[in-house]
Amino acid sequence: MRLLRCNVSDEAAPVLEEFYDDFPPYAILSHRWGKATEEVSFRDIETGADISAKGGYKKFRHCCQQALKDGFQYAWIDTCCIDKSSSAELSEAINSMYSWYINSQVCYTYLNDVLPASGNNLKDEASSFRKSAWFTRGWTLQELIAPHNVRFFDQDWGFIGEKEELAEPVSDITGISADVLKNREISSSVAQRMSWAAGRKTTRVEDRAYSLMGIFGVNMPILYGEGHRAFIRLQEEIMRNSFDHSLFAWEATFDDYGFLAKSPDHFSGCGNIVPVDYNTFVAQMQILNGVPDYTQTNVGTRIQLPL
Repeated sequence: MRLLRCNVSDEAAPVLEEFYDDFPPYAILSHRWGKATEEVSFRDIETGADISAKGGYKKFRHCCQQALKDGFQYAWIDTCCIDKSSSAELSEAINSMYSWYINSQVCYTYLNDVLPASGNNLKDEASSFRKSAWFTRGWTLQELIAPHNVRFFDQDWGFIGEKEELAEPVSDITGISADVLKNREISSSVAQRMSWAAGRKTTRVEDRAYSLMGIFGVNMPILYGEGHRAFIRLQEEIMRNSFDHSLFAWEATFDDYGFLAKSPDHFSGCGNIVPVDYNTFVAQMQILNGVPDYTQTNVGTRIQLPL
């Protein structure tokens, strides 16, 4: 993992440091990307380029300043802490992202489209907080759920509130249970978790699947160019690691469909599907079937389910 050392002085050149096992306490940034050329990149830091004129410099600087203010010497910012020119490093980063957010001491969520002081009017359906595009992006779902401590900031880096205290309005916006947002030990079904991702957008179609790996506790190779096949692979990986039949509870909105959904959007109506322990289900239904068996074959999926 590569971390940015936060400098007290704006005059000092930013420095990136590599860590492998023992990570120092760090803050992490969640945000929406602007134009790639306007973001502070890994190459900018490595080459010592002048970054002060870049559009993304403001959030870069404020993130570091906030981290220092909160007592952290390091921060992680995706624009500059990943060498995206290396496909191997990018794949490792995407597969590790969820754990990096979980292990952070604090996540600063920067909402560049939320007006100052709008946090005082969160009950208003028309508030810029409720309408923030941050809540519609694919990658920001894990960035909301994974960290224990999420702090929201408006476009001027004014503090809006913490995830736990804003759980109710954020739940209204996202459809995610307030109990999940408060980091309680709540077991959400596969279908419920998929429903949280319904309607969210990513720049690349594959990222709709890749951004969900951590939420389902799975890993898989990153293959940009595979298109919608990425979401099929995600579901196949979930099958290998779960006995939760709600994976198959999605609703088709087209005539030509198969066994697995084509996108998270087909789970949009699954927010109320709760998980049932398989052994409890078998006992209650007096079914003799053992543990369900899912097997991928050359002609499709072989599956054993109680009827």
